[in-house]
Amino acid sequence: MVRQIRASGAVLAASLLLALAGCADPAVPGADKGAGPGPGASATRGAPPAPGGAPAGGDVLPGMVTEAVARTQLAALKVAPVGTMAGYSRDKFTHWAQQGDKCDTREVVLERDGTDVKRDAECRAVSGAWKSFYDGVAVTDAARMDIDHVVPLAEGWRSGAAGWDAARRKAFANDLAHPQLLAVTAASNRSKGDQSPDLWQPPDKSAWCQYGRAWTTVKSAYGLTVTGPEKKMLATMLDTCAS
Repeated sequence: MVRQIRASGAVLAASLLLALAGCADPAVPGADKGAGPGPGASATRGAPPAPGGAPAGGDVLPGMVTEAVARTQLAALKVAPVGTMAGYSRDKFTHWAQQGDKCDTREVVLERDGTDVKRDAECRAVSGAWKSFYDGVAVTDAARMDIDHVVPLAEGWRSGAAGWDAARRKAFANDLAHPQLLAVTAASNRSKGDQSPDLWQPPDKSAWCQYGRAWTTVKSAYGLTVTGPEKKMLATMLDTCAS
């Protein structure tokens, strides 16, 4: 009888150990299982976004990766011809989304990218200072600032977003984690339009390294395609990181 009790106890202990092992979370520590708008695997190879979406030291955009990681991402991007604009509408990319405390995505980026930004009761920026990354222009009037989609909505549509659902397009248009949104002068944003890097580059060449890394990271995170000339120009922009 004693032997049977001891044997049963041993079996029970083994069973408990197996059950506990099976409950362990195999996920990578820190991974956000439900929040990522795209595949996101490439973004995890670089430095993660700083808390609150703030840019890491030395960069003006959050979620940036190193030059080396960006080159790896660029090499992996699928090259394809420019897609059609059939069916495109900006309304299919819901923006600006509410971010809490009466603030929408635009106001969040204005505060993030500005200095001494003050808001009114409706979360609108009423004062502050901004330096436009694309052209180096200093601005103190928020109305003169646009929030640029680094990879424009129309460019996203042409390179893969046409096949997305509404939720994924909304995430792309309001992405505060990847280097996709940036406060710049309205003039520079409208000069850029929906053009890819082979057709438009920031007038301030010192911005090329970060712009090339940002564009590449966003396209990688969302699984978007690039054209041959676009990929070549991105490589040229990454070359400026070492200069």
